[in-house]
Amino acid sequence: MGQSQQRHNVGEDAAALERLGVKQELGRNFSKVSMLGLAFAILNSWTALAASLSLALPSGGPSAVIWGLMVAGICNMCLAASLAEFLSAYPTAGGQYHWASIISWKRFSPAISFATGWISVAAWVCLTATGGLLGSQLILGAISLMSMAYEPQSWHQFLIYIAYTLAALLINVFGTRLLPYFTKAAFFWSLAGFAIISITVLACAAPSYQEGAFVYGSFTNTTGWPDGLSWLLGLLQGAFALTGFDATIHMIEEIPRPQIQGPQIMLWCIGIGMFTGFVFLSCLLFVLKEVDAVINSTAGPLLQILYDATQNRAGAMCLLIFPLVCMLFTTTSIMATSSRMSYAFARDRGLPFSRLLAKVHSGLGVPVNALLWTTAWVIIFGCVFLGSSSAFNAIVSASVVALGVTYAIPPTINCLRGRTQLPETRAFKLSSGLGWTVNLVGIAWTALTTVLFVFPPQIPTTGTNMNYCVVAFGIILLIAVIQWLADGRKNYTGPHVDVNALMQGQVEGISAEEDASQSVAESSKPDVMLSY
Repeated sequence: MGQSQQRHNVGEDAAALERLGVKQELGRNFSKVSMLGLAFAILNSWTALAASLSLALPSGGPSAVIWGLMVAGICNMCLAASLAEFLSAYPTAGGQYHWASIISWKRFSPAISFATGWISVAAWVCLTATGGLLGSQLILGAISLMSMAYEPQSWHQFLIYIAYTLAALLINVFGTRLLPYFTKAAFFWSLAGFAIISITVLACAAPSYQEGAFVYGSFTNTTGWPDGLSWLLGLLQGAFALTGFDATIHMIEEIPRPQIQGPQIMLWCIGIGMFTGFVFLSCLLFVLKEVDAVINSTAGPLLQILYDATQNRAGAMCLLIFPLVCMLFTTTSIMATSSRMSYAFARDRGLPFSRLLAKVHSGLGVPVNALLWTTAWVIIFGCVFLGSSSAFNAIVSASVVALGVTYAIPPTINCLRGRTQLPETRAFKLSSGLGWTVNLVGIAWTALTTVLFVFPPQIPTTGTNMNYCVVAFGIILLIAVIQWLADGRKNYTGPHVDVNALMQGQVEGISAEEDASQSVAESSKPDVMLSY
């Protein structure tokens, strides 16, 4: 595709964005593959699943690890398909809060949109902390494996956590033109790591494998909760590994033909996450030696399994390089998405200091202030970790719950209004029966996980093992209420959109024929497009 055609497409996308009440300020620099790389880097499912094995192994054992992922994957796919309909109609970085504003009852629209925006901003800022957290845990585990005398300290982890965070900030601020290449590299690096580690552990452990009945059917419950509830609590691992698929939504203003490519990327990243996660977890469980040893290992569950399979510390460390680098890709991608979410909400005057946070740096082409805002909060959360790991874990868990709530708000409103609030001309459209089924399954999944994920992980409950997620989520809601009363109800009106024009079909869409004719050219499209 020539430069004139690229410029024409970008111009069309910018015009469509203006009809949604938003000015095109960010360059559409991403291709389909590089945006898929960003989305998959955030899910990073096989790495996140491996690093969080200790969540599900005590709460259901291998059966919860494997089949919990499948349940979470199907339900998250329903949520993603529900949001894909909205994305194809209204492709803006604001996402859920923008859509809630458009389809809500006029009287309640500003309040619902404001609450959704605040929860989404808080969730993404909290989620940014998970990259540095998991990366620092892997590094400390590696040190523990190599030196049995090493005693990890919280400040050791804090410094590594800060290093991950600052590296992500620098890449986002000064490498914006290279970011699409960075995320494409993240995609291929992750897939390479998945394949190499899976093959290596199976080859090294042969022929000493666990039985298939153990991998796919064994049950363990050390939580004190009833067996059924314990298995459901194990769903947190799968839900965590598939959370963040809305990254595509908040980066949507930086990809050409967003109404076509956005929904495809969102669904593809979950599908790839389910497949790689299922295969990778199966491989790890086939070579696992003792469940209790893995749960209690100071090296961490992933590194312990790698060591048990290879029987070689150096070999296990070499394999660990893949997830360690993946966590840098993850942290960078989450920070980019979080900054775009804060930037989008600020330009609609939803945040304190909105004028500052909504600025795009003219030279760098990124919302630098929004990036600094995210980084400052992540560092504050790290300081919380120095005082209490339980409080920090609550902040991380709250991100999963909060994101789930924002996923459910638009389809819930649409269902309450008879699924009639989206324009018929949208590019991604579910049939009536399938649409209702997908929406209701996604909403039910959110309701279930919102309740389950605030349960203590085990009983009897103490101050140490208490789940403070509900407290962290409550603080998010409290801040939103205070900000609404102090400023939002006076100044926040939501995005300025001509809803009547959109509902009459004046929404940017691309027909199936046009999509087919452009798909050939898509593969040759460069990662860095011309800025508008």
